Amino acid sequence: MKPSLAKGTRDFTSQEVSRRKYIINILQNNFELFGFQPLETPSFENLSTLTGKYGEEGDRLIFKILNSGDYTSKVNQEDWENKSHQKLTSQISDKALRYDLTVPFARFVAMNHGKLTFPYKRYQIQPVWRADRPQKGRFREFYQCDADVVGSESLFQEVDLVQLYLKSFSDLKVPVTIHLNNRKILSGLAEYAGITDKLIDFTVALDKLDKIGKEGVVKELLEREISQESIDKLDFLFTQSDDALENLLQLKEKFAGNEVGTKGVEELEFVLTQSINLGVDIQNLVFDITLARGLDYYTGAIFEVKADEVAMGSIGGGGRYDNLTEVFGVKNIPGIGISFGLDRIYLVMEELDLFPEEASSKMEYLFANFGGEETLEALKLIMKLREKGVSAELYPENSKINKQFTYAEKKGIKNLVFLGEEEIKNGKVTFKNLEAGEQKTVSLEEFLG
Repeated sequence: MKPSLAKGTRDFTSQEVSRRKYIINILQNNFELFGFQPLETPSFENLSTLTGKYGEEGDRLIFKILNSGDYTSKVNQEDWENKSHQKLTSQISDKALRYDLTVPFARFVAMNHGKLTFPYKRYQIQPVWRADRPQKGRFREFYQCDADVVGSESLFQEVDLVQLYLKSFSDLKVPVTIHLNNRKILSGLAEYAGITDKLIDFTVALDKLDKIGKEGVVKELLEREISQESIDKLDFLFTQSDDALENLLQLKEKFAGNEVGTKGVEELEFVLTQSINLGVDIQNLVFDITLARGLDYYTGAIFEVKADEVAMGSIGGGGRYDNLTEVFGVKNIPGIGISFGLDRIYLVMEELDLFPEEASSKMEYLFANFGGEETLEALKLIMKLREKGVSAELYPENSKINKQFTYAEKKGIKNLVFLGEEEIKNGKVTFKNLEAGEQKTVSLEEFLG
């Protein structure tokens, strides 16, 4: 049988692993600079922990794990015959691969809130799984790099997370724009249009604007039984200006007497104004009134980061979720978090050729194998280099020198070292820099530096 990969998964070559580590190291360094502490949670959770937290569409994308052993033994025969998949799922599966890092984090906080110091800031860099349709930049297994703060309602957390995004992408040299909205604004819009009972339907459809366009969103709203009259009242959503603060001012007028909508406008206005006061270029921040991020748990600010020079979906996103731990029986722990999409950031950096040479792991020295006594002397010198933190290896066989050259070049090794009988006798080392094509003979002391 010919081996193959499961759809939506990938192998990573040594260069890809090194480049991913380069991105992770920059993000991890910034997380810790901003006061976040590391956390890891299991790859799979109880299915009940994940279900109902991501909306109807999200629930469908959760990878369920079949129960161990004879998972059909406890199945209701009638449900089996009727192929009632919703009823059957709970009977044959009680675990699932995590869909994101936020819900497992909320579960952790709910279980450990008595031991944590609030506000509690954590970062987490681990893989997640979604039973999505694979396409460019969208995989079934991918890494998320999250930073969350729980236990604080202060809007300065939003301001700080804007700073964290901008610093991290600046360090990666990826030009980005941060799109912002507020879930309270979306609730205000639903109230304004008289569709409060259809808030989730409204936000899920609106969130697809960049994928299906205005016509597609209107069609979906009608299919979700939202009237044409309500849709007409919301038509201004599709013709926003480029000035974030001007758009907010217009919205404030429409929301006169609309308490929840006005609150959302004021919160977003605070975040934008304070960010500008801290020197953030307003061009890097966009008030995107159609941004909904189709997750049910957001209650305030919503973020989405887009690369300026590459056609790619969002490379980061997040928001405030003041009620998330409530579903686990723990009330009054507000939270806000953002996520960096490692895989998409990688694709953007690759397309823009932004990886520096040091992002690829390369062996410094390959010692040619001459056999006999020279091999033992080469290994002794290799040990000394490794003790100094310098990467080095011995070509394993006493092969023709051309073969050893070819191996070094294909593997991208920087220097080929010749420690022959003459060099050993004179306390010298000869090495050739394969990138520059230069060969030198130096003393042993100089070589070890």
